[in-house]
Amino acid sequence: MSSGSIIISTILKHDNKVTSYKIALLRAINDIVLSFPDLRNHKADVVVPLRLLAQFWVAYYWPFVKPSEHIFQGQRANSKNDISFRPQLTELRHEWEQLISVRPKPSDGFFLINELRVPRKYQTYPESLQQAYSRSLTAIIKAIEMPVQHAGPGEWEVFKKPKKYAHFSDQVVPIPGTQLADKCLVVEANLWQTFQEMSLWIEALCIHEWCLFTERVQQVNHSRVNRGSIYELLTDRPDNRRPLSWERNHVDLLLMEGTEFVCPWTQKRIYSGIQYDLDHLLPVSLYPINELWNLVPADPDFNSRTKRDRLPSQPKLQQAQPSLELAYRNYSKSGSLSVALKEDVAVRFSSVFGDTPCFPGVLSAAVVDLIDVFAQSRNLARF
Repeated sequence: MSSGSIIISTILKHDNKVTSYKIALLRAINDIVLSFPDLRNHKADVVVPLRLLAQFWVAYYWPFVKPSEHIFQGQRANSKNDISFRPQLTELRHEWEQLISVRPKPSDGFFLINELRVPRKYQTYPESLQQAYSRSLTAIIKAIEMPVQHAGPGEWEVFKKPKKYAHFSDQVVPIPGTQLADKCLVVEANLWQTFQEMSLWIEALCIHEWCLFTERVQQVNHSRVNRGSIYELLTDRPDNRRPLSWERNHVDLLLMEGTEFVCPWTQKRIYSGIQYDLDHLLPVSLYPINELWNLVPADPDFNSRTKRDRLPSQPKLQQAQPSLELAYRNYSKSGSLSVALKEDVAVRFSSVFGDTPCFPGVLSAAVVDLIDVFAQSRNLARF
């Protein structure tokens, strides 16, 4: 095994653990590597804001703070919480469930963090939810420093002490959207590459070890939770609860003005009066991204019957790229969609810039690459 894989497997299988924090830390880094595949091209150490790690922790620990059925993630000493941020995350979940009109799901945390990541969507939620989210992230960021410090055989052995991004040298590459004031963790280039190459294995081992750990934790009335139940909670996937009415309204306006789109999968022309779906290029069931680059008009029959939750093959992606470029070029004709697209690209891609003439073409190539890397990393079904 490579040195990176030895470090990861040793932390997961042999490090001392009083909570599931170390497992959550590695799973979050793994998800971040998958979420920003173009960073691999820099071959440099990557700066990761603790804020972004904390967002993933919101999603991971969400199922364990169900008000009527807390599942403890460590032993409780002197009446303290098993996880330090349990009160804040429980409050956030309560705020969310007061807001939604559908049955809650264990994966609602994944849906929530992706909604609140984009400023225009964040602003549509009530202030009480925004504040509860902020309190949760603050509490989780504080908790994350413990597994960062103790991962490996000694203190700060695998990861150096986090510091503000402003204090790093120019040799590191930041996650898109990183702010100078963000407190950040550095993932060394060789370890980043290991996460990139072994994403599927790391995800599986993290979930396996998390199930085993939680099964050993004593719950209320000295009971235990079966590992199978934990597995179901950790692998639940969100559905598309957002109606995308804002995006559809603006696409409809473009169609009414005579703009035409082309379905990336069937090459069917889409113009005013033709039915279409706003297709998630990366399906919500795999990764709940409602960012605009991930939404393009498509043939509804093909989308619902053939594509479903699968990803396109490499040849299909190459065939689709001109249609994606056309969609992004069309979005740039709308003032609102143009701003939204640039906002969404800025928090996802490190090498795509919205103020260049070749923006639609560069973006379509980056999206094709992202989808292909995602499919290969997780060995997903393709059409």
